[in-house]
Amino acid sequence: MATGQLFSKTTQALFYNYKQLPIQRMLDFDFLCGRETPSVAGIINPGSDGFQKLFFGQEEIAIPVHPTVEAACNAHPTADVFINFASFRSAAASSMSALKQPTIRVVAIIAEGVPESDAKQLISYARANNKVIIGPATVGGIQAGAFKIGDTAGTIDNIIQCKLYRPGSVGFVSKSGGMSNEMYSTIARVTDGIYEGIAIGGDVFPGSTLSDHILRFNNIPQVKMMVVLGELGGKDEYSLVEALKQGKVQKPVVAWVSGTCARLFKSEVQFGHAGAKSGGELESAQAKNQALKEAGAIVPTSYEALESAIKETFDKLFEEGKISPVTEITPPLIPEDLKTAIKSGKVRAPTHIISTISDDRGDEPCYAGVPMSTIIEQGYGVGDVISLLWFKRSLPRYCTQFIEICVMLCADHGPCVSGAHNSIVTARAGKDLVSSLVSGLLTIGPRFGGAIDDAARYFKDACDRSLTPYEFVEGMKKKGIRVPGIGHRDNRDKRVQLLQKYAHTHFPSVKYMEYAVQVETYTLSKANNLVMNVDGAIGSLFLDLLSGSGMFTKQEIDEIVEIGYLNGLFVLARSIGLIGHTFDQKRLKQPLYRHPWEDVLYTK
Repeated sequence: MATGQLFSKTTQALFYNYKQLPIQRMLDFDFLCGRETPSVAGIINPGSDGFQKLFFGQEEIAIPVHPTVEAACNAHPTADVFINFASFRSAAASSMSALKQPTIRVVAIIAEGVPESDAKQLISYARANNKVIIGPATVGGIQAGAFKIGDTAGTIDNIIQCKLYRPGSVGFVSKSGGMSNEMYSTIARVTDGIYEGIAIGGDVFPGSTLSDHILRFNNIPQVKMMVVLGELGGKDEYSLVEALKQGKVQKPVVAWVSGTCARLFKSEVQFGHAGAKSGGELESAQAKNQALKEAGAIVPTSYEALESAIKETFDKLFEEGKISPVTEITPPLIPEDLKTAIKSGKVRAPTHIISTISDDRGDEPCYAGVPMSTIIEQGYGVGDVISLLWFKRSLPRYCTQFIEICVMLCADHGPCVSGAHNSIVTARAGKDLVSSLVSGLLTIGPRFGGAIDDAARYFKDACDRSLTPYEFVEGMKKKGIRVPGIGHRDNRDKRVQLLQKYAHTHFPSVKYMEYAVQVETYTLSKANNLVMNVDGAIGSLFLDLLSGSGMFTKQEIDEIVEIGYLNGLFVLARSIGLIGHTFDQKRLKQPLYRHPWEDVLYTK
């Protein structure tokens, strides 16, 4: 492996398995470092494509999304780092796919628990093809002032505190990602900061070793000293011992192997990482620390003394003139996300939508303040749900049952009415369910099913003004308006009789229905088909429901009629039938509908 610097200020990466937060953290770091181009060139989300919107400083940018590794590499040939956020189940396959791409040079595998056999195959392939793996089970790595992988170094506040927005003189490598963050802070306190930091990951078989990166740091002129943080378990540190003994490292190395407390336990101890388990005296932290010290590394007496050892080493190099003073810069401010700023009370922002009927923010959705569990446990029906979502209150059971009866009676009226006909024709044209449903719904209006509101409006106005049926009907005739709710192809509509029977039995008052019946009596004297239809029955009875329940003011009743609630009831009900006709045609595999010539009058 050896060679030198892995990353630069122009390095770009492909990010596998979209995760908004780590990508945004990478872009914020880019802005903090003064990069001209975002470090994330593209995102790979298997089976998806398009774009993802993210922020690059104040500017919102669109990062391309690709369905495959191959497609992403072809689209972004200069992106040579592959950051893999796949789960342990698929991390190996996607990483191998990336390693096989000629444009990819470095692969970072974030997932823990990648099968050891898979890890060995990846390592073997990478070494044979001169490629670098960081991980598995890693947080990644960072080149100060240039590039970082995913969540490395944590929040922007931590990055600024650790001075990672500009390069220092220290090369750092560790097994632990969490301890890396701690060490970045420690190093920033007593030196001019990190030049590059790598967390190789805590699995038993890391893709690259501590010594791989130390030898690489040794070849980077800007790195003047190295800090290594190992841990008990495995023999990775001994490859560094051999490199030191062989004189392959010419720069000072400050090292510490954590886990010295393991000897305090009577039985074998497994720490957080899969590889952090001592398999014998040789793998103990004490043995490794002693071996490193004997090989020439600067090894303190404890972790607590590590900071002092780093400081003393840095100060000596500085006094010898091997390290020049770093020019401090003030990093730009990263704009705070609106959600974060609102939560912290720094800003206030107007909302864009108002909702008074439902709330999904808690443990369970609520309809008009009624929790979903209550709706289920107390046996609420469809009518009860409609009363909550439409009228924002729990109506009496006779009201909600009436609503359910209306839905059942209006669900369908055969295949010949315009709405059903449209849905049937659309379904037979091979269109989907929503298209077929909408084509039927679009026929609802003043001439088909949409007269309930008008019936209620006109009946209410006439009844409230105490107009006689004669005055009402003849007045409408003079205005050129047909009386809505009157007129049906049959002399009597059985649905009207069922609704009237229910209302007489359960409603406290049927004033508006009785007025509608008086109007019907007058219109029947003119023609046998001028009977009350289902629109007129529902319209007049809904007025009785609203006024008789005592739960609505006159203003609320007028508003309900004006907004179109009652037509909404027909739309809801008839959707059931239109969906049924759509399914019926598809189930019967009916061919494209063509209207017969003999049913068309061709004329000039």
